[in-house]
Amino acid sequence: MATHKTRMLIIGSGPAGLSAAIYGARAMMEPIVVQGLQPGGQLTITTDVENYPGFRDVVQGPWLMQEMQAQAEHVGTRMMWDTIVSVDLENGSPFRAVGDSGDVYEGETLVIATGAQARWLGVPGEMELGGKGVSACATCDGFFYRGKKVAVIGGGNTAVEEALYLTNHSDDVTLIHRRDSLRAERILQERLFRHPKIKVLWNKVVESFEGDPLAGGLTHLSLKDTVSGDMSAFHCDGAFVAIGHAPSTELFKKKLAMDDGGYLLVEPGTPKTAIPGVFACGDVMDHTYRQAVTAAGTGCMAALDAERFLATSKFEKEQVPESTW
Repeated sequence: MATHKTRMLIIGSGPAGLSAAIYGARAMMEPIVVQGLQPGGQLTITTDVENYPGFRDVVQGPWLMQEMQAQAEHVGTRMMWDTIVSVDLENGSPFRAVGDSGDVYEGETLVIATGAQARWLGVPGEMELGGKGVSACATCDGFFYRGKKVAVIGGGNTAVEEALYLTNHSDDVTLIHRRDSLRAERILQERLFRHPKIKVLWNKVVESFEGDPLAGGLTHLSLKDTVSGDMSAFHCDGAFVAIGHAPSTELFKKKLAMDDGGYLLVEPGTPKTAIPGVFACGDVMDHTYRQAVTAAGTGCMAALDAERFLATSKFEKEQVPESTW
Protein backbone atom coordinates (compact mmCIF):
# COMPACT_ATOMS: atom_id res chain seq x y z
CA MET A 1 0.00 0.00 0.00
CA ALA A 2 1.28 3.46 -0.92
CA THR A 3 0.12 7.06 -0.62
CA HIS A 4 0.21 9.26 -3.71
CA LYS A 5 -0.04 13.04 -3.27
CA THR A 6 -0.79 15.64 -5.92
CA ARG A 7 -2.10 19.14 -6.37
CA MET A 8 -4.86 17.79 -8.64
CA LEU A 9 -6.37 14.33 -8.32
CA ILE A 10 -8.55 13.22 -11.25
CA ILE A 11 -10.91 10.25 -11.02
CA GLY A 12 -11.75 9.01 -14.52
CA SER A 13 -9.85 8.87 -17.80
CA GLY A 14 -12.27 9.73 -20.59
CA PRO A 15 -12.15 12.96 -22.63
CA ALA A 16 -13.10 15.02 -19.57
CA GLY A 17 -10.52 13.54 -17.22
CA LEU A 18 -7.68 13.55 -19.75
CA SER A 19 -8.42 17.11 -20.88
CA ALA A 20 -8.33 18.20 -17.24
CA ALA A 21 -5.02 16.37 -16.90
CA ILE A 22 -3.51 18.08 -19.94
CA TYR A 23 -4.41 21.55 -18.71
CA GLY A 24 -3.50 20.69 -15.12
CA ALA A 25 -0.09 19.36 -16.09
CA ARG A 26 0.65 22.45 -18.18
CA ALA A 27 -0.20 24.53 -15.08
CA MET A 28 2.43 22.56 -13.13
CA MET A 29 -0.13 20.85 -10.89
CA GLU A 30 1.42 17.41 -11.54
CA PRO A 31 -1.98 15.71 -11.84
CA ILE A 32 -2.66 12.08 -11.06
CA VAL A 33 -5.34 10.30 -13.10
CA VAL A 34 -6.88 7.18 -11.59
CA GLN A 35 -8.18 5.40 -14.67
CA GLY A 36 -10.99 3.26 -13.26
CA LEU A 37 -12.74 0.20 -14.66
CA GLN A 38 -12.94 1.56 -18.22
CA PRO A 39 -9.70 3.39 -19.04
CA GLY A 40 -10.40 5.91 -21.78
CA GLY A 41 -14.13 6.02 -21.07
CA GLN A 42 -16.92 5.34 -23.53
CA LEU A 43 -14.91 6.35 -26.59
CA THR A 44 -12.85 3.18 -26.19
CA ILE A 45 -15.95 1.22 -27.19
CA THR A 46 -16.81 3.56 -30.07
CA THR A 47 -15.48 2.78 -33.52
CA ASP A 48 -16.09 5.64 -35.95
CA VAL A 49 -15.81 9.14 -34.52
CA GLU A 50 -16.78 11.75 -37.09
CA ASN A 51 -17.76 14.74 -34.95
CA TYR A 52 -14.65 15.48 -32.89
CA PRO A 53 -13.08 18.77 -34.02
CA GLY A 54 -9.73 18.66 -35.77
CA PHE A 55 -10.18 15.49 -37.81
CA ARG A 56 -11.44 15.80 -41.38
CA ASP A 57 -11.64 12.03 -41.79
CA VAL A 58 -13.33 9.55 -39.46
CA VAL A 59 -11.08 8.43 -36.59
CA GLN A 60 -11.37 5.46 -34.27
CA GLY A 61 -12.47 6.04 -30.68
CA PRO A 62 -9.77 3.88 -29.02
CA TRP A 63 -7.05 5.58 -31.08
CA LEU A 64 -8.34 9.03 -30.11
CA MET A 65 -8.23 8.14 -26.42
CA GLN A 66 -4.74 6.67 -26.75
CA GLU A 67 -3.60 9.95 -28.25
CA MET A 68 -5.23 11.96 -25.46
CA GLN A 69 -3.57 9.79 -22.83
CA ALA A 70 -0.18 10.06 -24.54
CA GLN A 71 -0.54 13.85 -24.67
CA ALA A 72 -1.47 13.98 -20.97
CA GLU A 73 1.52 11.85 -20.03
CA HIS A 74 3.81 13.85 -22.30
CA VAL A 75 3.11 17.06 -20.36
CA GLY A 76 3.56 15.43 -16.96
CA THR A 77 0.46 13.50 -15.91
CA ARG A 78 0.82 10.35 -13.85
CA MET A 79 -1.59 7.57 -14.91
CA MET A 80 -2.59 5.06 -12.22
CA TRP A 81 -4.15 1.69 -13.03
CA ASP A 82 -6.57 1.56 -10.13
CA THR A 83 -10.25 1.93 -9.29
CA ILE A 84 -11.41 4.25 -6.53
CA VAL A 85 -13.67 2.53 -4.00
CA SER A 86 -14.14 5.30 -1.40
CA VAL A 87 -13.62 9.04 -1.05
CA ASP A 88 -13.40 11.42 1.89
CA LEU A 89 -14.65 14.91 1.08
CA GLU A 90 -15.86 15.94 4.53
CA ASN A 91 -12.61 17.40 5.81
CA GLY A 92 -11.89 19.61 2.82
CA SER A 93 -8.58 19.89 1.01
CA PRO A 94 -6.58 17.72 0.72
CA PHE A 95 -9.22 15.25 -0.48
CA ARG A 96 -8.60 11.57 0.08
CA ALA A 97 -9.52 8.60 -2.10
CA VAL A 98 -8.78 4.91 -1.67
CA GLY A 99 -8.28 2.49 -4.56
CA ASP A 100 -9.19 -1.18 -4.64
CA SER A 101 -5.44 -1.82 -4.70
CA GLY A 102 -5.27 -0.40 -1.20
CA ASP A 103 -3.32 2.66 -2.36
CA VAL A 104 -4.35 6.06 -1.04
CA TYR A 105 -4.57 9.16 -3.24
CA GLU A 106 -4.55 12.69 -1.81
CA GLY A 107 -5.27 15.76 -3.89
CA GLU A 108 -5.33 19.42 -2.93
CA THR A 109 -8.08 19.61 -5.55
CA LEU A 110 -10.32 16.84 -6.86
CA VAL A 111 -11.71 16.53 -10.39
CA ILE A 112 -14.51 13.99 -10.80
CA ALA A 113 -14.72 12.65 -14.36
CA THR A 114 -16.22 9.21 -13.80
CA GLY A 115 -18.55 9.41 -16.80
CA ALA A 116 -21.60 7.26 -17.37
CA GLN A 117 -22.45 3.63 -18.01
CA ALA A 118 -25.03 1.87 -20.15
CA ARG A 119 -28.57 1.49 -18.79
CA TRP A 120 -30.29 -1.89 -18.79
CA LEU A 121 -33.96 -2.78 -19.14
CA GLY A 122 -34.11 -4.80 -15.93
CA VAL A 123 -36.28 -7.58 -17.37
CA PRO A 124 -35.98 -11.37 -16.91
CA GLY A 125 -33.16 -13.05 -18.80
CA GLU A 126 -31.20 -9.85 -19.42
CA MET A 127 -28.39 -10.49 -16.97
CA GLU A 128 -28.45 -14.28 -17.32
CA LEU A 129 -27.95 -14.00 -21.09
CA GLY A 130 -25.44 -11.15 -20.88
CA GLY A 131 -22.56 -12.06 -23.18
CA LYS A 132 -24.61 -14.97 -24.51
CA GLY A 133 -26.73 -13.05 -26.97
CA VAL A 134 -27.53 -9.92 -24.94
CA SER A 135 -25.20 -6.92 -24.99
CA ALA A 136 -25.18 -3.16 -24.39
CA CYS A 137 -22.39 -2.43 -26.84
CA ALA A 138 -22.72 -3.14 -30.54
CA THR A 139 -19.24 -1.87 -31.29
CA CYS A 140 -17.83 -4.30 -28.73
CA ASP A 141 -19.79 -7.41 -29.69
CA GLY A 142 -21.21 -6.83 -33.17
CA PHE A 143 -18.40 -8.81 -34.77
CA PHE A 144 -19.69 -11.99 -33.14
CA TYR A 145 -22.96 -11.71 -35.07
CA ARG A 146 -21.62 -11.57 -38.59
CA GLY A 147 -24.30 -12.84 -40.96
CA LYS A 148 -26.81 -13.29 -38.13
CA LYS A 149 -30.12 -11.71 -37.20
CA VAL A 150 -29.89 -8.99 -34.55
CA ALA A 151 -32.14 -6.56 -32.71
CA VAL A 152 -31.50 -3.17 -31.13
CA ILE A 153 -33.78 -1.93 -28.34
CA GLY A 154 -34.24 1.83 -28.00
CA GLY A 155 -35.23 4.98 -29.88
CA GLY A 156 -32.59 7.61 -29.20
CA ASN A 157 -29.27 8.48 -30.79
CA THR A 158 -27.54 5.55 -29.14
CA ALA A 159 -30.01 3.00 -30.51
CA VAL A 160 -29.95 4.38 -34.05
CA GLU A 161 -26.16 4.58 -34.09
CA GLU A 162 -25.92 0.99 -32.83
CA ALA A 163 -28.36 -0.22 -35.50
CA LEU A 164 -26.44 1.54 -38.27
CA TYR A 165 -23.16 0.15 -37.00
CA LEU A 166 -24.51 -3.41 -36.91
CA THR A 167 -25.23 -3.30 -40.65
CA ASN A 168 -21.46 -3.70 -41.05
CA HIS A 169 -21.87 -7.24 -39.74
CA SER A 170 -25.50 -8.23 -40.32
CA ASP A 171 -27.92 -7.99 -43.23
CA ASP A 172 -30.90 -8.34 -40.88
CA VAL A 173 -31.10 -5.62 -38.22
CA THR A 174 -34.34 -4.70 -36.45
CA LEU A 175 -34.82 -1.66 -34.24
CA ILE A 176 -37.44 -2.23 -31.54
CA HIS A 177 -39.00 0.88 -29.99
CA ARG A 178 -41.76 1.29 -27.43
CA ARG A 179 -43.30 4.31 -29.19
CA ASP A 180 -44.34 5.16 -32.76
CA SER A 181 -41.61 7.75 -33.32
CA LEU A 182 -37.91 8.05 -32.54
CA ARG A 183 -36.12 10.56 -30.31
CA ALA A 184 -32.89 10.40 -32.31
CA GLU A 185 -31.52 13.36 -34.28
CA ARG A 186 -33.21 13.86 -37.63
CA ILE A 187 -30.09 13.13 -39.69
CA LEU A 188 -29.65 9.79 -37.92
CA GLN A 189 -33.31 8.90 -38.45
CA GLU A 190 -32.99 9.60 -42.15
CA ARG A 191 -29.98 7.30 -42.40
CA LEU A 192 -31.85 4.60 -40.50
CA PHE A 193 -35.02 4.73 -42.58
CA ARG A 194 -33.06 4.73 -45.84
CA HIS A 195 -30.93 1.74 -44.91
CA PRO A 196 -32.00 -1.45 -46.73
CA LYS A 197 -30.74 -3.74 -43.96
CA ILE A 198 -32.77 -2.15 -41.14
CA LYS A 199 -36.41 -2.68 -40.18
CA VAL A 200 -38.31 -1.01 -37.33
CA LEU A 201 -40.83 -2.59 -34.95
CA TRP A 202 -42.96 0.16 -33.45
CA ASN A 203 -44.87 0.14 -30.15
CA LYS A 204 -43.13 -2.89 -28.72
CA VAL A 205 -41.47 -3.43 -25.35
CA VAL A 206 -39.26 -6.34 -24.33
CA GLU A 207 -40.87 -8.32 -21.54
CA SER A 208 -38.05 -10.85 -21.32
CA PHE A 209 -35.02 -12.31 -23.06
CA GLU A 210 -35.45 -16.02 -23.67
CA GLY A 211 -32.87 -18.75 -24.14
CA ASP A 212 -30.50 -21.07 -22.30
CA PRO A 213 -27.32 -19.45 -20.94
CA LEU A 214 -25.64 -22.87 -20.86
CA ALA A 215 -26.67 -24.08 -24.27
CA GLY A 216 -26.84 -21.76 -27.25
CA GLY A 217 -27.69 -18.54 -25.44
CA LEU A 218 -30.42 -16.17 -26.63
CA THR A 219 -33.15 -17.61 -28.84
CA HIS A 220 -35.84 -14.93 -28.89
CA LEU A 221 -37.35 -11.85 -27.26
CA SER A 222 -40.78 -11.85 -25.67
CA LEU A 223 -42.45 -8.65 -26.88
CA LYS A 224 -45.56 -6.84 -25.74
CA ASP A 225 -47.47 -4.46 -28.01
CA THR A 226 -47.92 -1.18 -26.12
CA VAL A 227 -51.18 -0.42 -27.98
CA SER A 228 -53.01 -3.75 -28.13
CA GLY A 229 -51.27 -5.58 -25.31
CA ASP A 230 -50.68 -8.59 -27.56
CA MET A 231 -47.64 -10.76 -26.92
CA SER A 232 -45.30 -12.05 -29.61
CA ALA A 233 -41.91 -13.73 -29.99
CA PHE A 234 -39.11 -12.14 -31.97
CA HIS A 235 -36.46 -14.68 -32.89
CA CYS A 236 -32.91 -13.40 -33.22
CA ASP A 237 -29.33 -14.35 -32.52
CA GLY A 238 -28.30 -11.19 -30.71
CA ALA A 239 -30.01 -8.29 -28.94
CA PHE A 240 -28.41 -4.97 -28.07
CA VAL A 241 -29.89 -2.78 -25.34
CA ALA A 242 -29.37 0.86 -26.28
CA ILE A 243 -31.50 3.00 -23.97
CA GLY A 244 -28.92 5.50 -22.82
CA HIS A 245 -26.59 5.78 -19.89
CA ALA A 246 -26.55 6.42 -16.15
CA PRO A 247 -23.91 8.63 -14.50
CA SER A 248 -21.27 6.80 -12.47
CA THR A 249 -21.88 8.64 -9.21
CA GLU A 250 -22.31 5.80 -6.72
CA LEU A 251 -19.09 6.86 -4.93
CA PHE A 252 -20.51 10.28 -4.18
CA LYS A 253 -23.96 9.47 -2.83
CA LYS A 254 -24.65 11.47 0.35
CA LYS A 255 -21.35 13.28 -0.25
CA LEU A 256 -22.28 15.57 -3.15
CA ALA A 257 -25.61 16.94 -4.35
CA MET A 258 -27.21 15.15 -7.32
CA ASP A 259 -30.32 15.59 -9.44
CA ASP A 260 -33.07 12.99 -9.76
CA GLY A 261 -31.11 11.23 -12.50
CA GLY A 262 -28.00 10.87 -10.36
CA TYR A 263 -25.99 13.55 -12.17
CA LEU A 264 -23.73 15.68 -9.97
CA LEU A 265 -24.99 19.22 -9.48
CA VAL A 266 -22.61 22.06 -10.26
CA GLU A 267 -22.76 25.83 -10.20
CA PRO A 268 -24.41 26.81 -13.53
CA GLY A 269 -21.86 27.45 -16.24
CA THR A 270 -19.00 25.99 -14.21
CA PRO A 271 -17.70 22.59 -13.05
CA LYS A 272 -17.78 23.71 -9.37
CA THR A 273 -19.58 21.48 -6.89
CA ALA A 274 -20.82 22.73 -3.52
CA ILE A 275 -17.49 21.72 -1.93
CA PRO A 276 -14.70 24.21 -2.64
CA GLY A 277 -11.86 22.49 -4.49
CA VAL A 278 -14.06 19.66 -5.84
CA PHE A 279 -15.03 19.87 -9.52
CA ALA A 280 -17.16 17.65 -11.76
CA CYS A 281 -16.85 17.44 -15.53
CA GLY A 282 -18.05 15.40 -18.49
CA ASP A 283 -20.98 13.02 -18.55
CA VAL A 284 -21.05 12.71 -14.77
CA MET A 285 -22.60 16.20 -14.62
CA ASP A 286 -23.94 16.71 -18.15
CA HIS A 287 -27.32 15.13 -18.85
CA THR A 288 -28.04 17.37 -21.85
CA TYR A 289 -25.20 17.20 -24.37
CA ARG A 290 -23.18 14.09 -23.47
CA GLN A 291 -20.64 14.50 -26.27
CA ALA A 292 -16.90 13.87 -26.24
CA VAL A 293 -16.16 17.46 -27.23
CA THR A 294 -18.34 18.95 -24.48
CA ALA A 295 -16.81 16.54 -21.96
CA ALA A 296 -13.34 17.70 -23.01
CA GLY A 297 -14.44 21.32 -22.70
CA THR A 298 -15.69 20.89 -19.15
CA GLY A 299 -12.49 19.01 -18.31
CA CYS A 300 -10.53 22.08 -19.40
CA MET A 301 -12.81 24.27 -17.27
CA ALA A 302 -12.28 22.04 -14.23
CA ALA A 303 -8.49 22.29 -14.53
CA LEU A 304 -8.56 26.07 -14.92
CA ASP A 305 -10.87 26.44 -11.92
CA ALA A 306 -8.70 24.05 -9.89
CA GLU A 307 -5.66 26.20 -10.67
CA ARG A 308 -7.54 29.33 -9.56
CA PHE A 309 -8.70 27.62 -6.38
CA LEU A 310 -5.11 26.73 -5.46
CA ALA A 311 -3.85 30.20 -6.29
CA THR A 312 -6.56 31.80 -4.16
CA SER A 313 -5.91 29.42 -1.26
CA LYS A 314 -2.19 30.14 -1.39
CA PHE A 315 -2.79 33.91 -1.48
CA GLU A 316 -5.10 33.74 1.54
CA LYS A 317 -2.58 31.70 3.53
CA GLU A 318 0.23 34.12 2.73
CA GLN A 319 -1.64 37.21 3.89
CA VAL A 320 0.11 38.81 6.85
CA PRO A 321 -2.21 40.03 9.63
CA GLU A 322 -2.38 43.81 9.98
CA SER A 323 -0.26 45.33 12.73
CA THR A 324 -2.07 46.07 15.96
CA TRP A 325 0.22 48.97 16.74
